[in-house]
Amino acid sequence: MNTGTHTVEEVTLARLPSGVELTTTIHTYRGAEDGPTLYVQAAQHGREINGTETLRRFHERLPLEELSGTIVAVPVANPLTFDLVSYITPEEFDSVNPNMNRIWPGDEGGSLHQQMAARLWTEVSRADAIVDLHTGSPDMYPHVVYREGDERSRALAEAFGTDLLLSEEADEDANEEWHRRGFAGKLRVAAAEEGIPSITPELAHNKQILEDAVEEGVEGLLDVCRYMGLLPGDVPERNQTIARNHLGQVTADGSGLFRPEPGLEVGQDITEGTPLGTVYDPRTYEPLHEAVADRDGILYALTREATVTAGDQLASVALVREE
Repeated sequence: MNTGTHTVEEVTLARLPSGVELTTTIHTYRGAEDGPTLYVQAAQHGREINGTETLRRFHERLPLEELSGTIVAVPVANPLTFDLVSYITPEEFDSVNPNMNRIWPGDEGGSLHQQMAARLWTEVSRADAIVDLHTGSPDMYPHVVYREGDERSRALAEAFGTDLLLSEEADEDANEEWHRRGFAGKLRVAAAEEGIPSITPELAHNKQILEDAVEEGVEGLLDVCRYMGLLPGDVPERNQTIARNHLGQVTADGSGLFRPEPGLEVGQDITEGTPLGTVYDPRTYEPLHEAVADRDGILYALTREATVTAGDQLASVALVREE
């Protein structure tokens, strides 16, 4: 009985100035029967390691004997940021495009990150669906982001199964901030432009393996496989909230120490004007900023890092659209 195969390939993403090759590993799982192709990657941002651990455990639990189709998995999409436990690369490596998730589909003749993305894009472009695993800050409620109005991507997000789904406006529908931050170059957005359904799960935490986040990631990938017909079985019915990722954030008006409002937790419903915390001067104890929610919605991010600089994000509130 043919039970499917698992192969491992080391590929060169780019070369450093010294000539040292920057490589990563691609895992390919092929079922005994034909079927769709799923591309999934983790660690574009090197400190977001729960996606990498998710793929390791997904590897252990994937029943090859039941697989129909192909899964391509890249556990470390950006070796540079991974080694540096960093969100972006230092200027010495790529001063033009320090964030890999802003330059898809890449450019073989471009900067270091553009070259890396271009090599991985050869895998992405052959897929029928994309899952780009990320993990937010320790203080972010797990959710999946998809392109607003893209019903195939929405269905993929629903299958992944987090309680909260965030739809994000793109291109001409997006606001100035979306364009200013270069979101058109995200892998999810570039893939959707090519007609490939794509989602960005944002699992909880970074720099530390968090069991609940990893388990949610593994179950999400298995349910995506069931939804696509890669694996047998049905995706369970869930009660999910659809909200709009409006990109707006509550930011610090001044620099100092931030004390979040006691008892406030990510994932809860809040109303406009809800106190979020206080920024105060650590030397004089003077309150500098009483942060409050600027709209009704779901609090999906709240910083717990006390030292803040004016302009730093303190919280994010998603606008509920469907419950």
